[in-house]
Amino acid sequence: MTKMLKSGIDEFELRYATREDTSLILEYIKKLAVYEKMENQVLADEKMLEDSLFNRKKAEVLLAYYMKKPVGFMLFFHNFSTFEGKPGIYLEDLFIDEDMRKNGFGKEMLSCLARIAVERDCKRLEWACLDWNSPSIKFYKSLGAVAMDEWTVYRMTGQSLLKLADG
Repeated sequence: MTKMLKSGIDEFELRYATREDTSLILEYIKKLAVYEKMENQVLADEKMLEDSLFNRKKAEVLLAYYMKKPVGFMLFFHNFSTFEGKPGIYLEDLFIDEDMRKNGFGKEMLSCLARIAVERDCKRLEWACLDWNSPSIKFYKSLGAVAMDEWTVYRMTGQSLLKLADG
């Protein structure tokens, strides 16, 4: 039995994904990639996701349903603040099907994730947003989120990562 999470919207439900949801998770990752104009960057497949999410438990996924049909997902994991001495939650992805947007589902999903953060004694809920995504930026700011403009995200992948790992 999958745990359903509290929602304030009639017929809207959130639940933790299970191994059986792996194909749906990948479908949402691909939809997000299309929205972000990054479809050529999706390397994940069902086997990778199943291993990372359900065998190694590196991240968690919540699936959103409206009237018993899937309408979105969020993938998140714990990080840690050395200054706070407490864990945080990093929201890697949140996506709602285009025809289901503007129904309050995004706010409901973030509210649920905030409750999870509070229940787990986390001090922060953080995420990144593409700078061209003005509808999302406006939405996040309306919830009280603050852009961390003084921070720059750095990323290392591929050969650079391998070279550094080799010392």
